[in-house]
Formats: sequence, structure tokens, C-alpha cells
Amino acid sequence: MKIRKLIAFASVMAMSSLVMAEGGGDRTFERAFSANAKAMEQYAAEQGKAPPVVKEYEYGMKLDVVKIVSVVKPQPACSVVPTAMTYEDSQGQLNTLKYSVAGVCRNSGG
Repeated sequence: MKIRKLIAFASVMAMSSLVMAEGGGDRTFERAFSANAKAMEQYAAEQGKAPPVVKEYEYGMKLDVVKIVSVVKPQPACSVVPTAMTYEDSQGQLNTLKYSVAGVCRNSGG
């Protein structure tokens, strides 16, 4: 069972990194998010849990994070970019949170 979890996690990470390499801003994120959502549904089924509920982060939102299951890698950009995290809460339920982060700017600027 643990091997299947590792394979599922590795495939999520591989898919998200491949999708991120394609470029395309929000479209790239949506592809990575979609691939991650499918993998998380499979993970939930293997764990005997309900699929994660997707929520948009709101400032001040109280989070109950016990275990991080997956993170959609933010794309490299000199701007604010979307990302998502799937986590397990203290009641064992899976949740996916969409939020924004500062992109990693690759310009040397000098």
C-alpha cells in the first residue's frame, strides 16, 4: 500500500513539473491543478476518504492542517501566481486550498 502512495505522489509531482515547463500562465496552473486534483481523488480513494473539498483562501481564514499531502508547484514568474495545497485536517478529512504566492523571479536585474 505504501508503494502505491509513493507512486501516486511521485506521479503528481512529475505531472505538475512537466505541466509547469510548458508555460502559459493561468492555463499552466489549471493544467497542473487538474492533474493534481485527479491524483488527489485517487489518493483519497486509496485511503478510504472522501475526495478533497476545494476552497479559495480568504485572508484570516482559520486553517486546521495536520498533514500536507500535496502542493502544486508555483510557476516561476515576476508576479503573484496561483498555487494549491492539499492537506489533511485534525478530523482526517482532505481539503484543497487555492491561494496566491509571490512567484520566483528569475530576472537578474543587474
